[in-house]
Amino acid sequence: MKKEFSILFTTCMLACSPVYTFAQVEVDDETEEALDIDDDDEEEEEEDEVTDDIDLPAGMEEEMDSLLNEWNNKNYLIPEGDCIDTGVNPEFDRETYIHRLQRLPNVIEMPYNDVVRHFIDQYTGRLRRSVSIILGASNFYMPIFEEALEAYQLPLELKYLPVIESALNPQAVSHAGAVGLWQFMITTGKQYGLEVTSLIDERRDPIKSSYAAAHYLKDLYDIFGDWTLAIASYNCGPGNVRKAISRAGGSKDYWQIYPYLPKETRGYVPAFIAANYIMTYYCDHNICPASAQLPAATDTVMVNRNLHADQVIALCNISAEALRALNPQYRTSLIPGDSHACALRLPNASMTAFIEAGDSIYAYRATELMTNRKEIEVAQSTIAPASTKISSKRGRGRGRKAGRGGRSAVVRRGDTLGAIARRNGTTVAKLRRLNGIRGSNIKPGQKIRVK
Repeated sequence: MKKEFSILFTTCMLACSPVYTFAQVEVDDETEEALDIDDDDEEEEEEDEVTDDIDLPAGMEEEMDSLLNEWNNKNYLIPEGDCIDTGVNPEFDRETYIHRLQRLPNVIEMPYNDVVRHFIDQYTGRLRRSVSIILGASNFYMPIFEEALEAYQLPLELKYLPVIESALNPQAVSHAGAVGLWQFMITTGKQYGLEVTSLIDERRDPIKSSYAAAHYLKDLYDIFGDWTLAIASYNCGPGNVRKAISRAGGSKDYWQIYPYLPKETRGYVPAFIAANYIMTYYCDHNICPASAQLPAATDTVMVNRNLHADQVIALCNISAEALRALNPQYRTSLIPGDSHACALRLPNASMTAFIEAGDSIYAYRATELMTNRKEIEVAQSTIAPASTKISSKRGRGRGRKAGRGGRSAVVRRGDTLGAIARRNGTTVAKLRRLNGIRGSNIKPGQKIRVK
């Protein structure tokens, strides 16, 4: 048995005063022209022009209700807790934003410009209630993300990528079919060791998908040698980033290739910067994080036989919803241990009951629940099916004809199907049918059936 303490978290507030510096980056003239950005970014109409050619990342379109329906959030989050959200979002000048971004303790460059500001405004305005839930849920998932990123020696600020990918909803599914916290497509998920079958989808497993994402991000960084390009290619694929670099004359600066990227990717890096900002400075915008309570400790056991969820629910004192939430990789009620060893994660109390139950857990309602039969006999009947009788008659008919024999003729030089038909008292259509001839393709010396 593998021992694990999953999704533990604390309720401490995130720091609002980290260190380290990076410079402000302005959008270049070509990008400015493509986006129609004016100098006066305080006008609402001009704010719209900044993002005319940008699609929101999927995580910024996630509905708040779907976040509240997540099992962890329902059971361990208290919306806003003791904090009082006045709903008032203070106004700050650009210098304040630049200064705060410079102070983030990051390796990845976090510059300020009007596009970044647009996404910060999204988080502090329209999405502030969702941010409250994301902040609470981050206590479940950030330790997992950090452990996976640390295993590959990657910058820990990448832990905020799932904020813009899925809004920390492990059940998120994009319109393109990407799944899970890290929004893996099937092909990429399988390439990085995530099993996806009719029964299992490990893209939904927070732990396995986090290690796969860290591996993928490392490979992308090895390709480009730049974190903003690696992040962009995580969204649209390295091929699209290479094309954008080529169209930008070979520049490998994200803000130079910006106009040549797909619409969603143009907003992806700015949204990532905004996510880092809001997850650090939420308190300065009067956003209250949902209070978090400590979830139960869990253990993991490897199952080597097929096991049905109802067997676990009945004998291990766990609800169906909790079982699904702790084992999101299983797409049906069946854990297919017969095919290979499968991990089953349970709260400690339920794990004790599972161990004590022993073989009886597999025997519980097994005939009823395990509906996939291993062997089955075909029903026999004294009356042959109609299709069988027709087939037999045709076969016997062909046999009788063959037995009586048929007439053949040899094609002479200059013969045509019409001439052969007239000599043998038949038709061209019949000759074609008897000999499988298409058109009039015959050769001298060829033997063909005439009856």
